[in-house]
Amino acid sequence: MIFKRHLIFTLCTVYGILLKGVSGQYPLVQNVTVTEGGTANMTCRVEYNDNTSLQWSNPAQQTLFFGDKKALRDNRIELVHASWSELTISISDVTLTDEGMYTCSLFTMPVRTAKAYLTVLGVPEKPEIDGLTKPALEGDHITLTCMTHGSKPAADLRWFRNEKEVKGAKEVNASGRTFTVRSSLQLHVDRNDDGVAYTCRVDHVALEQTPQQATEVLEVHYAPRVEIISSLEVPQEGQYLKLECVSKGNPSPDPVMWTKDGGELPDLERMIVEGRELTFTSLNKTDNGTYRCEASNHLGTSSTEYVLYVYDVPTTLPPSTTPPPHPTPPDTTALLDTHASDPSITGNRDPNALGQHGTDHALIGGVVAVVVFVTLCLIIVLGRYLARHKGTYLTNEAKGADDAPDADTAIINAEGNHAHAEEKKEYFI
Repeated sequence: MIFKRHLIFTLCTVYGILLKGVSGQYPLVQNVTVTEGGTANMTCRVEYNDNTSLQWSNPAQQTLFFGDKKALRDNRIELVHASWSELTISISDVTLTDEGMYTCSLFTMPVRTAKAYLTVLGVPEKPEIDGLTKPALEGDHITLTCMTHGSKPAADLRWFRNEKEVKGAKEVNASGRTFTVRSSLQLHVDRNDDGVAYTCRVDHVALEQTPQQATEVLEVHYAPRVEIISSLEVPQEGQYLKLECVSKGNPSPDPVMWTKDGGELPDLERMIVEGRELTFTSLNKTDNGTYRCEASNHLGTSSTEYVLYVYDVPTTLPPSTTPPPHPTPPDTTALLDTHASDPSITGNRDPNALGQHGTDHALIGGVVAVVVFVTLCLIIVLGRYLARHKGTYLTNEAKGADDAPDADTAIINAEGNHAHAEEKKEYFI
């Protein structure tokens, strides 16, 4: 009985050892990615090896190393580490043709293998920008083209106007194992594009540390535009005035031409022209007029005008910003009498101004009195006139109506008694 137990225990132990050996004798590898021109390290490991050799072979099934023995004559391939549990080799100066499936073999019965894929990244070349004409003219339509070769996988091209990204049209073409990428940018050129830097940048996984880019600065020629800037808002006699003709054009429109009222400047002693500036040393009324500044280059001419009006110098001081106190007004009549009788009181005032105010008040009072008197007279006369005519009409009408039996007789009686009407008129006063 005891013998059977020992036998079972021994069989289980041997089975476990065999099972562990079988499971630990599978080679372990990893895929490798390397940039073209770099170095790839290929490593193969086993957890358990009973002194069995490891071998690396390339995608063409050519043996590179069998244990520590080199089998392929390629100076780029070297042994890094060799043991019963690991075989590591290196491939330097990797090219695109090195890409593919590499095999690590463990020579057991049967032979066990593991495969690792070597990916080689094609580095894109520095981009080039074409289609730029120097100089460009304002209003032109141009197409900038950026191109890069040799990328794998295909690179991405991005456009920038100074620091701001702009969108272009991308085109990808395969060229053997690599790709050629092209991007186009359409431009309608204006003066705001003068001096602007357009940059084409290549984005690629192989260029994370050193991005490739190309930059072109656009030069735009355009006709000038001018404006006149005055140093004074309200020019006055005797002041110094400077008019500056600011002209913007490419090529620069220098010098500029100044004229007054369609002709030459009249007084060159006081009107000094220095470059783009017209200076008046001392303004006077004869300087009034329309001044014209004109600038030109080979693309066109531009002009603008400035109307100068010289104002008189103010003769009075500006009013005080602090309001004066408001004293209690004195009696007007007493004040006038006092001023007229006591010259010492008017010593600090203008006597002519005081007499003028008194005369004005007397004149206004007299005019008002005359108007009131005339109005009253007219009212009295008009009342008497209306009263007299109203009394005569009523007397005649009443006399004819009292004695007549009808309307016709009343009219006849009124005409017959008309001669005596003057004796019986009634007056209302």
